[in-house]
Amino acid sequence: MNQAARASAPASIGNVGVGFDVLGQAFDAARDTVTAHRETEPGVRLGAVTGIVDSLPSDVNANTALAAADALLKAAGTEFGVTLDIDKQIPVSAGMGGSAASAVAAAAAVNALLESPYPIADLLPFALAGETVSADPPPWDNVMAALLGGLVIAARLEPALIAPVPAPSGLTAVLFHPDAKTETAAARGVLSEHVPLQTAVEHARRISAFTLGCATGDRALIRAGLEDVLVEPQRAFLLPELGAVKAAALKAGALGCSFSGSGPSVFAWAEDADADQVQQAMAEAFVAAGRGARAYRAPLTSEGVRLEPAPEAVR
Repeated sequence: MNQAARASAPASIGNVGVGFDVLGQAFDAARDTVTAHRETEPGVRLGAVTGIVDSLPSDVNANTALAAADALLKAAGTEFGVTLDIDKQIPVSAGMGGSAASAVAAAAAVNALLESPYPIADLLPFALAGETVSADPPPWDNVMAALLGGLVIAARLEPALIAPVPAPSGLTAVLFHPDAKTETAAARGVLSEHVPLQTAVEHARRISAFTLGCATGDRALIRAGLEDVLVEPQRAFLLPELGAVKAAALKAGALGCSFSGSGPSVFAWAEDADADQVQQAMAEAFVAAGRGARAYRAPLTSEGVRLEPAPEAVR
């Protein structure tokens, strides 16, 4: 019986611009790693915290990894407990799916300790239970992308129906994380519950064009669809330089550019051959705005959660 198990899950681009709460893209430029140690005492506890942060909440109801692990242990009816070591390499409150990655990695690590582990896809409800800590109800986009990898669509919530969307070849995702933070719950709070009919029609037009373009590899359809007319206009004020960064990316050849999730990170899709100039243009726009920002890149076919070699020594 395993005494320890380790799993890592990638960052992600929530919404992928046009697909609010519907589309998610794994973004393997950074990963959170969780090591689960079997303990005799029931329950879930926080162990060591490493990486780009030095502390995380130890309360199960305030930590996505702990909450996901707790939900899984309760569903499995285990008699043992776990202590979770968390290595955070995804920035927090960045719009890069860090909370979802921790939840997914925790669920996968604890799952590996079970006598009869669940299939990876069946870990979705436990990871969502963890993500509820970040936003309630939890958005599916980051969670399903971190779990399954690639580009994923939530076709139905109840009963769950999620499916991969073909990732067009020859494209790269470029992402900038600016020196700012946006809490998911707060960013959702600025959104109106009502939109004009014409906006709804235009949004439907774009998400249809985008997903069809991805499925067929048609760059014109992707370019036509990768523009968020529903959510981005309501959140643009959260990052004043968004317009300039977006304009710079498009001028440099990007197929589209928008917030990653609730922001403040901004991503663009670009042809592999154009990725360098798109990244340079976005970087210069951030500099001109007086905002520091770190660049990341990853392929559209980024891997989802995976098990890693884990220590077997007793703690």
